Amino acid sequence: MKSICLFCGSNKGVKPEYQTAAREFGRTLAEQGITLVYGAGKVGLMGVAADAALEAGGKVIGIIPEFLKAKEVAHLGLTELHVTETMHQRKAMMAELSDGFVALPGGFGTFDELFEILTWGQLALHRKPVGLLDVAGFYQPLLAMARHASSEGFVSSANLELFAADSNVTGLLQRMREYKPMTTDKWLDLSRA
Repeated sequence: MKSICLFCGSNKGVKPEYQTAAREFGRTLAEQGITLVYGAGKVGLMGVAADAALEAGGKVIGIIPEFLKAKEVAHLGLTELHVTETMHQRKAMMAELSDGFVALPGGFGTFDELFEILTWGQLALHRKPVGLLDVAGFYQPLLAMARHASSEGFVSSANLELFAADSNVTGLLQRMREYKPMTTDKWLDLSRA
């Protein structure tokens, strides 16, 4: 993995562990020579992770739609800053420039990006690893919901393997490196079930 797209909050959250994890994530990517691709914000966990990567000598690529840049939330100290017309273009470019995806704690925007990229993986539109950095148990309710959806027959048990979850940055990155994408044939078999 040469680049990882980060989905996370434009707020910092109430627990200091969230900011600590964002800093560690950014720094770890830089130390491992992995480019950070993200939504270009200077605020919240997004800004914390980007600043940490930059301070550690890493490369950071931000992608932001014009209307958000106009509200002065764009981080102007990035290695590269791309401005799009729409949110859809932003997400497509983030996916195109990334070899994998990680979600840290966040809100509706983070969930939207995470579930869209998981859906794309489920549909075999990409074959890239997806990880949840489960800081302070933040993603435990979501993981329980995914298992519940599977037990109720709405999510194939095989599709629960589209993502990895770990509370440790290094452990999560290792699990993502070991990811084996679902084959198109397997997806087609599952769609008939």
